[in-house]
Amino acid sequence: MTKVQKTDAEWRAELSPEQYHVLREKGTERPFTGEYDHTFEPGTYECAGCGKTLFTSDAKYDSGCGWPAFSAPASEEAVDEETDTAYGMVRTEVMCADCGGHLGHVFPDGPHPTGLRYCINSAAIKLEET
Repeated sequence: MTKVQKTDAEWRAELSPEQYHVLREKGTERPFTGEYDHTFEPGTYECAGCGKTLFTSDAKYDSGCGWPAFSAPASEEAVDEETDTAYGMVRTEVMCADCGGHLGHVFPDGPHPTGLRYCINSAAIKLEET
């Protein structure tokens, strides 16, 4: 699969300042402020940067963490993960597999059957309702 490659100027032109900060600078929106924190309409959540389907509403749940939470990505190919040691912590960063955009982090304290909590910034995704 060909990865999405754009210049910094192209990303800045296509994304809102908040989306750019989250997706391209690995920023984080403030907890409980994101558009999708308490949204549970049926549909798919796509990358705000490139449109790749990342998560489905079937995997979304209210974790109370302040960000949209999912128990699993839409497919194994949807996201990439790598170790993030920023801010003196060791976490697992979640990125869009197609454009490399920062989405959030995954934690091992989610519900069954996966036991995972994909804690994702609203600014990094967009809901396509079905």
